[in-house]
Amino acid sequence: MEIDSNRVANVDVPRTKLVREATELIRDTTSELIYHHSRRVYFFGSLQGRNRDLSFDPELLYLGAMFHDVGLNESFHSSGHRFEVDSADEAKRFLQAHGVPEDSVRRVWTAIALHTTPGIPEFMEPEVALVTAGVEYDVLGIGYGAIPEPERAEIVALHPRPDFKRQILKAFTDGIRPKPETTFGNVKADVLEHFVPGFQRGDFVRTILESPWKE
Repeated sequence: MEIDSNRVANVDVPRTKLVREATELIRDTTSELIYHHSRRVYFFGSLQGRNRDLSFDPELLYLGAMFHDVGLNESFHSSGHRFEVDSADEAKRFLQAHGVPEDSVRRVWTAIALHTTPGIPEFMEPEVALVTAGVEYDVLGIGYGAIPEPERAEIVALHPRPDFKRQILKAFTDGIRPKPETTFGNVKADVLEHFVPGFQRGDFVRTILESPWKE
């Protein structure tokens, strides 16, 4: 299978066996939507790393970006876990099977598990911070003007985003609808509240007041 370009917008994709096999796996097991989004997350995260003058391991950032949404796949719908954890665990299995050192596995796992938890990753290792930065750029448009239009256009030309806003929200909804309890305390409760009739989000205050403690 032909793999997409290894240099886009002055950002290189590491030319390693691990990266090549991860790319092929994600391309074969996820939708076109998730594949292209994941590649964009790597490029945008890398450019944000440049803007923030962060020194990071491109291979680990790439692996975190590529696996970060794999937990939305139908095979994980009955796991009972947050999709971020399913994604992180799948990356961990892949990396351990390839003999990657445990500290590197931990970084990738953490980057994926925390990518929808704003306010924390930015203070952690660069790879953790930049997976979230790439996701926030591509999904939410946070820091949109920080990347010049020519670089942004080059990335989107290689990895298009037709109807992306609607399509990614549908992917989120489909991926977490079967396990609504996993949205307690995180941003995905907003998704189900918008798109799943009858969904009732968990209430932190009510949970405290209705706990079995007497006072």
